[in-house]
Amino acid sequence: MAEINSNYKKLAAGYLFPEIARRTREFQEKNPEMILKKLGIGNTTEALTPAVVSGLIKGVNNLADPATYSGYGDEQGNTNLRQALSDYYSSKGIALSRSDFFISDGAKPDSSNIQSIFSSDSIVAVQDPAYPVYVDSNVITGRAGNYSVEKGEYDGLVYMQCTEENGFFPELPKNKVDLIYLCSPNNPTGAVATHEQLKKFVDYAKENKAVIIFDAAYSEYISDKDLPRSIFEIEGAKECALEINSLSKFAGFTGVRLGWTVVPEELVVEGTEPGEIRNLWNRRQSTFFNGASNIVQEGAMTVFSEAGLKESRELVNFYMENAKIIMNGVKDLGITAYGGVNAPYVWIKTPEGTSSWDFFDKLLSETGVIGTPGSGFGPGGEGFFRLSAFGHREDIEAAMESIKENLKL
Repeated sequence: MAEINSNYKKLAAGYLFPEIARRTREFQEKNPEMILKKLGIGNTTEALTPAVVSGLIKGVNNLADPATYSGYGDEQGNTNLRQALSDYYSSKGIALSRSDFFISDGAKPDSSNIQSIFSSDSIVAVQDPAYPVYVDSNVITGRAGNYSVEKGEYDGLVYMQCTEENGFFPELPKNKVDLIYLCSPNNPTGAVATHEQLKKFVDYAKENKAVIIFDAAYSEYISDKDLPRSIFEIEGAKECALEINSLSKFAGFTGVRLGWTVVPEELVVEGTEPGEIRNLWNRRQSTFFNGASNIVQEGAMTVFSEAGLKESRELVNFYMENAKIIMNGVKDLGITAYGGVNAPYVWIKTPEGTSSWDFFDKLLSETGVIGTPGSGFGPGGEGFFRLSAFGHREDIEAAMESIKENLKL
């Protein structure tokens, strides 16, 4: 008899962003005259840059000519693109072989799929609040245990609290864990880890033969040169960490789809030799994945050209100017806010006594602005609310004007 994976039934609620969409749709049906302003999901809005477009066109033209047509590519990714990534990291002072890079269709699937190469009984630690896929994917694979409505937590996960008091970066787990999810710049809080903070986790991971799964998808948004953009800037990290990244927020590839995972040869866990973990991920990708789109990979190649990097960083600067507008606006209202400096998210504290979802409804009904309830990122997000800087400038300005004029505090 066929049976479902019962772990899906353990998921605490509807996935955060579909729930936002449902509430928004219901509100719009009742208020069709109101023009909604979206500062919710971190979805890029500006057009692809000329360099990227030229690369995508080249990819299409290659497939249109029998002389340059290509079918399946390497599951690990285009060799030239992997070398471009190696050179990109080298420009940051990080030496990685192109064999350490695996091209994919995005950081989100990689952050979930990477779990398959580790033991099913691994103890997993996550920052709280955190991007929902870290938690939900571990629930589905059976590592999270049961959900406690009272605590708002899964009893099988270790929650590393990120609070105002610790600057939204957690302390080390008190007990031994096996897999540690870290995201910096952090989604949703916008906090960025320092070298010293990451070094503590690297030392912990090496001592406990744990693995850090480091999400660096927003690394290009870090303007402070004293802050690390990669876990591999930390001495010893290659032995205990892998890094996931993407072009979604750096070059506007949210709909184009391209990411990568770095699995250094030096990475080891209990009972393995150098290169073994990398070989496992290679086997997983070769078995379940036929590689990223040839067309998309051509577009990605141009991101790492001189013109492509310049244009993409100008795009990042545009979104960070949006973040500044949001931050200044909410602070003018006397609202406590964090982030928005080295990350495209502004993490605001809801008015005292107002839950995250109540504030979502209040903001939507009074101002027509859509944000993201902090509690959707975990129990540590209750009492907070995320505003996204991804939007057209005129829409960001209109949203903040509406908030200033209509929000009743």
